[in-house]
Amino acid sequence: MESLATKKPHAIFIPFPAQGHVNPMMQLAKLLHSRGFYITFVNTEFNHSRLVQSRGSNSVKDSPFFKFQTIPDGVPPSNPNATQSVTSLLYYTQKHSLAPLHDLIRKLNSLEDSPPVSVVISDGIMSFAIEVAEELGIPEFQFWTASSCGFMAYLQFVELPKRGIFPLKDENDITNGYLNTLLDWIPGMKNMRMKDMPSFVRSTNPNDIAFNRWLEEAQNNLKSHAIVFNAFSEFEHEVLEAVTSIFPRIYTVGPLSLLCKSLPENEVNSRRSSLWKESNECTDWLDKQGPNSVVYVNFGSIAVMSDKHLEEFAWGLANSGYPFLWIVRSDLVMGESTMLPEPFVQETKDRCLIASWCPQDQVLSHPSIGVFLTHIGWNSTLEGVCGGVPMICWPFFAEQQVNCRYACTTWGIGVEIEHDVKREQVQDLVSKILEGEEGKKLRNKAMDWKKKAEAAVIEGGSSYNNFNLLVEELLQMSLNHRKQCG
Repeated sequence: MESLATKKPHAIFIPFPAQGHVNPMMQLAKLLHSRGFYITFVNTEFNHSRLVQSRGSNSVKDSPFFKFQTIPDGVPPSNPNATQSVTSLLYYTQKHSLAPLHDLIRKLNSLEDSPPVSVVISDGIMSFAIEVAEELGIPEFQFWTASSCGFMAYLQFVELPKRGIFPLKDENDITNGYLNTLLDWIPGMKNMRMKDMPSFVRSTNPNDIAFNRWLEEAQNNLKSHAIVFNAFSEFEHEVLEAVTSIFPRIYTVGPLSLLCKSLPENEVNSRRSSLWKESNECTDWLDKQGPNSVVYVNFGSIAVMSDKHLEEFAWGLANSGYPFLWIVRSDLVMGESTMLPEPFVQETKDRCLIASWCPQDQVLSHPSIGVFLTHIGWNSTLEGVCGGVPMICWPFFAEQQVNCRYACTTWGIGVEIEHDVKREQVQDLVSKILEGEEGKKLRNKAMDWKKKAEAAVIEGGSSYNNFNLLVEELLQMSLNHRKQCG
């Protein structure tokens, strides 16, 4: 006689092993678990160790119908406390994780106390899972955890060489105005320039590993059964319409952080997937600040900067005169440990809090936050929108340039800061947003998008409805797969 566990549909999640990818994958896994799915969440061995180190063994402790497994990533050993190179991970996981994933699924299918895997949900840049699923006859869905506008930009990587736009002729093209070249032919994307494309286009090498891997990964998504986006239709509607014209089987179910707020409190739903130990003092410190008065600074889990840029940001914040909460990772500065200037520390100690990591979704929802200085990664963008917070954008990597362009034009919620940042510009932009008319406009627009995001995830909203449709299809495909397997 079958047990309850063996009757459940079984979804296996394969996140790309970086913080900004693990978080939304965990959110989607929790949501499906709440709808009756048996979940296996697959971390890399490296990230499994980091989770245990930062959050304790309970962070990867098995719960009823929610289990954890690991596979190797193949990346040569590196600093166990620092983020691995995204480009290295893309290269090595494709070569070294496919066979272990195949073996893991076969092992899970042989267990008597759990159901066979009935659907594979893999990160949009872990597309080798499509091949594994096809070999094993299991339905496969891709979850593109970055922005939809970023996805469309990556799809154009096929077109750029054909039009003679990529590779760059020489490195001077980065500074001589060439990056202002208008790209007016991208479906669903207006007023895009070469400089607004993902950072990998800034190469003189036609065989650039990063450019070609992201090209391949984006195209591979079109081979899956369906693509899930952590987006809501109203926010990226023109791009999403264009994506649908190319590949109609998409589900927009975001912002997932808001959709998860409806989940009941239990062991699974209370679990957080941070690879860093989160500071518990941030919200207590924010409670003592005035409304819309604090500059929140966080450049995410991957961005790095020079010691010079760190100093310019520091003194720009100091000279603004406003209180600030700054998340400073130990690996934020390239090639060395992160050390803030001692005179800066002394001057600002009574109006700032420096922390190594924090529960960002909670911080950005705090009423004291007035502006968000950010690398404009997709999770940070959505969490800023959910908090109704205007942004100062310093894009670093990948599709953050695309997100920045949209935030500063289409969405009207941000302003861009020069990559070669100067303290005067930091001070000026902070003051403008917290004091000036431009800041009021940005804040009003951010609050409008917050309301639209909240409307998308409540009953009858676009993301709420799309999530229900996704669940229905996953259940039906799981049932069909179970019948086929006898």
